[in-house]
Amino acid sequence: MLDYFYLAIYKIFSFILWLLPRTIMIKLMQAISWFAYTVSAKHRRIIHTNLDLAFKNTLTQEEKKAYGVSAFINLLDTTLGIIKRDGMKKSDVIKNITFEGEDIVKQYQDAGKKIIFVTGHQGNWELLSQSIAIKFDLTLVGVGRKLDSDLMDKVLKENRERFNVEMVYKKGAMKGCIKALSQNKAVGILVDQSIRQNQSITVNFFNTPATHTPLASILSRKFDIDLIPVFISTNDYINYHVKIYPAIESIKTDNQEKNLAKLTQAQADVMEKIIKENPKEWFWMHKRWKEFNPELYR
Repeated sequence: MLDYFYLAIYKIFSFILWLLPRTIMIKLMQAISWFAYTVSAKHRRIIHTNLDLAFKNTLTQEEKKAYGVSAFINLLDTTLGIIKRDGMKKSDVIKNITFEGEDIVKQYQDAGKKIIFVTGHQGNWELLSQSIAIKFDLTLVGVGRKLDSDLMDKVLKENRERFNVEMVYKKGAMKGCIKALSQNKAVGILVDQSIRQNQSITVNFFNTPATHTPLASILSRKFDIDLIPVFISTNDYINYHVKIYPAIESIKTDNQEKNLAKLTQAQADVMEKIIKENPKEWFWMHKRWKEFNPELYR
């Protein structure tokens, strides 16, 4: 019964998004985000803690509020965008998206090389995966968490697959990514979330120790595949820009541990650079440094 309640909410939002002009929807997202930031003391504390750590207590309260509200707007834009694009044509999905660094991907495609994209929860990351798949006419396999609702997980799966985006779940992600690569599909991995220390590689992130998924690094070293960083940004939530960065080249020597550490730190460095360039678009409400600094979030 709960599944059908979620589906009803999905359909209602789908109708609202179809009905309202985009400019009105943006104002509504801004209002909801301001409200969420204001009333959720828990998330506000997490956001401020992360900002203080990343920027060494140099931000004013107004700056932290602006970044916090924007983080909620980006989350809404990402979530509602999934619903809005349900039934949309591929050409319409990328109509308002510009691309930078296209040649980097095309060189790998022309050479018949396998591709692993690395990115993070920066901007509208769901739109990023779909736009990459459509733009370069490839099947992109991402790694994500299965929704609690089986019905909504199926709806989301079908929505993504219309735009050549497939998912493998975090449990069994390595096996799923290897299978995807063997089928000449591209793999996309979000690399900016905190995970358990016994499952991670430690990196220096904003001059503070943090855990980092080793998945992309292991795949890169094992199969000699370069990692291509790619991120999406927007100034108005109408027009978007996808920037593709020079690849992180695969490393394979006799020292596996050192290779994986270097590859993983390189991903963290790119992620940090992107966040510093556009801090309003990162997902600041995630407890990114909790594994080594749990006291910060208590």
